[in-house]
Amino acid sequence: MRLLKVATSNLNQWSMDFDCNLKNIKESIAKAKEAGAVIRLGPELEITGYGCEDHFLELDTVSHSWECLKEILVGDWTDGILCSIGMPLFNGSEPYNCQVLCMNRKIMMIRPKMRLANGDNYMEFRYFRPWQQKDQLVDFQLPNEISEAISQKSVPFGYGYIQFLDTAVAAEVCKELFTPLAPHDDLALNGVEVFLNASGSSHQVGKALEFRIRTLTSLTRRLGGVYMYSNQRGCDGGRFYYDGCSCVVVNGEVVALGSQFSLKDVEVVVAQVDLDAVATKRGSSSLYREEIFGKSRIPSVAAPYTLCQPFNLRSPISSPLKISPYSPEEEIALGPACWLWDHLRRSEASGFLLPLSGGVDSSCVAALVGSMCQLVVKEIENGNEQVKADAARIGCYADGKFPTDSKEFSKRIFYTVFMGCENSSEDTGQRAKVLSDEIGSWHIDVLVDTVVAALLAVFQALTGKRPRKKVDGGSEFENRGVKDIQDRIRMVLALTLAALLPWAHNKSGFLLVLSSSNVDEELSGQLTKYGCSSGDINPIGSINKQDIKSFLQWAATNLGYSSLAEIEAASRTNDEKEIGMTSEELSVYGKWRRNLRCGPVSMFKNLCHKWSSTLNPSEVADKVKRFFKYYSINRHKMAVLTPFYHVEGYSPDDNRCDLRQLLYNTRWPYQFRKIDEIVREIDSKKADIAKSNGQENLEAFSNGA
Repeated sequence: MRLLKVATSNLNQWSMDFDCNLKNIKESIAKAKEAGAVIRLGPELEITGYGCEDHFLELDTVSHSWECLKEILVGDWTDGILCSIGMPLFNGSEPYNCQVLCMNRKIMMIRPKMRLANGDNYMEFRYFRPWQQKDQLVDFQLPNEISEAISQKSVPFGYGYIQFLDTAVAAEVCKELFTPLAPHDDLALNGVEVFLNASGSSHQVGKALEFRIRTLTSLTRRLGGVYMYSNQRGCDGGRFYYDGCSCVVVNGEVVALGSQFSLKDVEVVVAQVDLDAVATKRGSSSLYREEIFGKSRIPSVAAPYTLCQPFNLRSPISSPLKISPYSPEEEIALGPACWLWDHLRRSEASGFLLPLSGGVDSSCVAALVGSMCQLVVKEIENGNEQVKADAARIGCYADGKFPTDSKEFSKRIFYTVFMGCENSSEDTGQRAKVLSDEIGSWHIDVLVDTVVAALLAVFQALTGKRPRKKVDGGSEFENRGVKDIQDRIRMVLALTLAALLPWAHNKSGFLLVLSSSNVDEELSGQLTKYGCSSGDINPIGSINKQDIKSFLQWAATNLGYSSLAEIEAASRTNDEKEIGMTSEELSVYGKWRRNLRCGPVSMFKNLCHKWSSTLNPSEVADKVKRFFKYYSINRHKMAVLTPFYHVEGYSPDDNRCDLRQLLYNTRWPYQFRKIDEIVREIDSKKADIAKSNGQENLEAFSNGA
């Protein structure tokens, strides 16, 4: 037997915080060595954090990365262990996203990323070049300060693998795992048995099991091998939550798996594997034996070290694990909650403030903060000293005390405000109060009528006219104007309270204002620009209304906030009546607009098929035109959306995901005319068929249209 102990890690790195990131890297190496591992893998770009964005264009970022790597190399961190460490660097004048493979205080090889992530919220082509030379390793001259510190002038750079005395190890960086003609195939045929994948993969509902784990098990079942996967975890300062799931997969079986949602900054996953099992599988595979003759030659670096240990009863081989994925509702409960915690503890804020209307969306946000508080208390109970220290600081605990009850902790760091007016329903105000009691937030009620009246008085003094609400006989334009004033006053009041409430309660700092607009509202523009949808961060901005409702039903039982069931049952979507689009329809529009790149005409054609059983082409045309009308009228609002948690594969966020113009011809004359022509053509064919073949054939045509 060739026994190999390996360690991979989930690290909560913070972009551009080199001290924090270096501390986490060292801790992960120490834990790996303590467990007896001889290979340690960390996430992609772990020294800088993955989400540095335009900081990658600064020379300081690369210089600091080398300085951090030097600190690792001159110590005993890499003694007796192969460490794969992610960082950016320049080869000549070209920037690369690299894995630096180190052992025994030397750099053995630098592997630049070949397949960059671009699109779908990733912009690696903006910062890096893809490495394209696959037939050779080039000589990379190390910076002088590194060369002098480790007595090494150069290192092999490029696509290749390390040949140890008893096995072969290679790196495959993040997206390369999922691309056609992936490197792992040729590497396996060249004898590589251990694959190291450093990743910076963000959370999307269902992605961990459906996309990552299934891909890893499939490729190792096909060609054999030990595949180590490492991922960043947590919010690194932006809109993403990186959801961990670091794992070790052997011949199609997961033998070690890290957590997906956790408040731990460092989590190391260790497995003991038998490389003879890899050799046996490949030797008995007709596919492997056939393909090996057509393999491409890949260059290698010789390493005069042995990694494996012989048979040892005291060190058992890791057994396959049964994977139990989270439900979508659980992922919504946990992902945004962890994201909120990182924002809170790293922002120097003393808590959150949420305008709580008693409706579906703001209640969902409140429940997510409650979920966060529950996670914090549970993590403290599990002995997490970092979470304990952060919670004690934010919650202003003294004399060594810390949170032991989630409701008590919520009272210290979470403020909810019901901002009603004279026409507000008593039921919504009461629902907000009941939910705040269940979560434990510090809750207040306030009326905005006096401030609204003051602004209307100013308008009246300027114009001689005073707009009225619709219930008071006002026009649609007047009603919208008054409603927008109310929404914007709520935003101003929320920001005022967030700035001054800590002072009023003899605390330092400020409160982060939470927004609660969902992706359906953003797509249709049914939110007031600079209104109550504004805030500092938004945990549900990429979640659609249907998923929010499902989450509320789940959370009523599983989080212990029973009033959420009543809130969900009582929800009435007035905006759907106003714009003629349901939340289900908006979800379809959003996914097809973003993921399938549908314009008006292709959207219409696709939906004619999708909705053929319930709508005729004219009705589909009306809905598509209505969507694109509101989409284009309200595009300017997307430029000022509150930064939100990205959890779906589509988003209307102009700052990151939907880079289209802000101003359209809202009539879409050419596209809508084409839709009308197609509808007339369909109607004409229907009429001809009805005339010549009768009603029976007409129905058959309609069902298959």
